[in-house]
Amino acid sequence: MKFRLKKLSEQVVVITGATSGIGLTTARRAAQRGAKLVLVARNEDALKQLNYELSKKGCDVLHVVADVGIEEDVKRVANAAVERFGSIDTWVNNAGISIFGRNEDISLEDQRKLFQTNFWGVVYGSLAAVEHMKERGGAIINLGSEVSDRAVPLQGMYSASKHAVKGFTDSLRLELEADNAPISVTLIKPAAIDTMFVEHAKNYMNVEPKLPPPIYAPEIAADAILYAAENPKRDIFVGGAAKFVSATAHYAPGLMDSVMKRFMFKQQQTSMPARDKSQNSLYNPGSDLQQRQGHPGHVFESSLYTKASYHPKTVATLLTAGLVLAAWWRLRDASRTRADEHQAYLPEDGRQELHQDTPYAAYAPAASH
Repeated sequence: MKFRLKKLSEQVVVITGATSGIGLTTARRAAQRGAKLVLVARNEDALKQLNYELSKKGCDVLHVVADVGIEEDVKRVANAAVERFGSIDTWVNNAGISIFGRNEDISLEDQRKLFQTNFWGVVYGSLAAVEHMKERGGAIINLGSEVSDRAVPLQGMYSASKHAVKGFTDSLRLELEADNAPISVTLIKPAAIDTMFVEHAKNYMNVEPKLPPPIYAPEIAADAILYAAENPKRDIFVGGAAKFVSATAHYAPGLMDSVMKRFMFKQQQTSMPARDKSQNSLYNPGSDLQQRQGHPGHVFESSLYTKASYHPKTVATLLTAGLVLAAWWRLRDASRTRADEHQAYLPEDGRQELHQDTPYAAYAPAASH
């Protein structure tokens, strides 16, 4: 089913997890492009500050304090958005949290809480959006991860939740397409992003955790989200590394297992002793209004792969044209080489006849007798 989404400047956009990381970056960039915003988070003070910041710049903003893991809170968000703006055009399910540690060490209570936010928050948000969009249309954008396709050790529950988000998102898309509902459903799959992800995560290890490289800027993810708000897309990988991990896990799972066992444990652990384990945002909001934690190593500020994925037909056309041009160039050179070799072995009085009988006659000098 083909349908068009509104321009961002004409949209009402709901963003969960709006006061930190990717959500905060998306909110600020959406405001710059003229969208009306409904900002959702647990931290009321941070929401008020963000509302003030964006309102001063001319953005029409509504903020709602809510825990996405509570269904009644999410319904209240949807109702507040419709009451204020009359509609919802894009709903971004971005709120999420992680836990570092071995599966056997993590309490079941913490595992359930993570799923309540990462998975049920997406379910509640998506279904609330469907209820308001089914007749008028819109976009539902869910934040998955590269670990939606490939689980990693030491973040088992996070990986499981993102696998679940992918399954729910894909099934919801199929059902809406079967109903001919004018709703685009997109799964965003970021690689490791320089956000407050590690700072907010609960840590069961004896050392401080870290994200494995390569690390990308949150602006790349925000731009992918806003692109999906205007253009129906099935999924978008944020960073070429995310696509590489997904493809390798699909085509060579055994190889990826070996790589994970050898490198992924060390790449998620620093040499610094772990801080107080109570310092996390699993149950309560932490310090917010920060887009980045400040990764000490290199951070990729752009992704050619992600940009190219927005326009696959254009890329395919350019690649095809390039291959055709390269083939033509090689054939032309080969033809000239064969002609030169043939001419070199002919007697001088026979070369004129060759020139007259071939396309090269117009370019050949006349024979002198």
